[in-house]
Amino acid sequence: MSIQRGISSALSFAISMGYQIHPDAFAMLKGLDIDILKTVQDIVKMKIKNKENTSIIVEDIKNLINPRGNVSNGNSFNNTILNSTSSIVDVTSGQHSFKVISDPTANINSGEGIKGYTSLFRSRFEKSLRILALRPDSKRITKISSIRHKSNSSKLRKSFDVNLEINKKTSVVAGLLMSKRSKKNGLEMMIDDYSGMLSVLAVTEELKRQASILALDQMIMVELDDSNKKGAHGFMAKSLVSPDIPDHLPNRSNSESYVVLISDLHVGSKYFLEVEFLRFLNWLSSADEDIVSRIKFLCIGGDLIDGIGIFPNQEKELIETNANKQMDHVSDLLAKIPKHIKVFVIPGNHDPGRRALPQPALPRKYSDRLYSFENFTMLGNPSLIELDGVKVLMYHGQSLDDIIATTPGLSYSKPAEAMKILLKARHLSPIYGERTPIGPELEDMMVITDVPDILHSGHVHSIDVQNYRGTLIVNSGAWQAQTKFQQTMGIIPSPGIAIVVNLSNLQPFQMNFNLPDPT
Repeated sequence: MSIQRGISSALSFAISMGYQIHPDAFAMLKGLDIDILKTVQDIVKMKIKNKENTSIIVEDIKNLINPRGNVSNGNSFNNTILNSTSSIVDVTSGQHSFKVISDPTANINSGEGIKGYTSLFRSRFEKSLRILALRPDSKRITKISSIRHKSNSSKLRKSFDVNLEINKKTSVVAGLLMSKRSKKNGLEMMIDDYSGMLSVLAVTEELKRQASILALDQMIMVELDDSNKKGAHGFMAKSLVSPDIPDHLPNRSNSESYVVLISDLHVGSKYFLEVEFLRFLNWLSSADEDIVSRIKFLCIGGDLIDGIGIFPNQEKELIETNANKQMDHVSDLLAKIPKHIKVFVIPGNHDPGRRALPQPALPRKYSDRLYSFENFTMLGNPSLIELDGVKVLMYHGQSLDDIIATTPGLSYSKPAEAMKILLKARHLSPIYGERTPIGPELEDMMVITDVPDILHSGHVHSIDVQNYRGTLIVNSGAWQAQTKFQQTMGIIPSPGIAIVVNLSNLQPFQMNFNLPDPT
């Protein structure tokens, strides 16, 4: 059924039952990859049962997508409603809680063409500027149009120089980095703050190094060297500042609970390491008191299946060429996870549904069984959750391809270095127009507004763990052996390993399932 027919049928059904759909709820339904008619039918049934009013609102849809959890016993977890907190009591290890802080699923509302992307980048600019506003130097930010106007008038230039003398001969601009070009006398950056564009030149070796690792389209604050008179090469930079995360003491759990971080199963691929993954699942159900008994959470960072038609000639690398059957297989496997472990799942670029970022949670029509598991919470990509007080930012990591390709010195063997650049930019997918598709959302939901205690990604299939300014960076590798594409690219994956993090001290360690006895 086409989207338009689905909407038309849903409206007709609602009206025939005496119900109206609020405009905000109608907009949400159009933006979600779901069976709209079935969704409206389920909501109406629920309202009739509960004798509720005859208007279908946004909260009705949210409740259906992520139903409010009711704890059935002390050893099980249930889904939470979006943006709510659910505390779960475990009879053996005390109280453990989780909260979904942000999930793009219900907020995806794509714009149209140029207008949509204009809204997206304006949102990025405004959100990033609010982050920069926490810095003392931000109080000196001047609009580019003002600087250009003053610099183009000799009379005003004299007045401008007087003002600069008061401001210690410097002024500050902030904007999105639209381009970088190497020139004979330095590295030229083009900055856009929506009032105008400004050419800024990094001349010193240190500034050129700093500029080389900036991501295109990220926010940047530049202190101008105003002793330099504007000439053919524009202004010279005195200092460069990214929004960045601050040095901070991360949150920690009050009890010694563990979270397991995995991603990139690629079920359906002939390279999927099913034996190793079954060892992992069996281990979760084992009597390993030292570790397993403390595991309360499991985060799966996308690419549950290998998908269909993701890359040319993919069918040659599949043992199952039907996406629904791939999802059935992965559901059979994940059903083995003990019910006392709370599981969070986000999609990746190989999973069914929308591929542009941000991604809503996996569509129910492909993964209804996963939604039925009482200990599973299905989230969008990216999502921020809180586990026993520790903030975990889950992001599959598609943009790491672009960061690695455009940043000198980076490689797929050390993805944490690329993830560090995302934290510095305070944006999970800053570069537009490269390999990573970005939707023209009215709000940029890829901005890192909250500082995470853990940033968990996958996608590149290489395990890497670092600590940056108090945030634990984890790329959790994969459960897929080296593919032919990876061989041609010289990428050596590190599959069959789970990362476990002690939430009481944020200390990570690896469990290797490539051998019969995990180590």
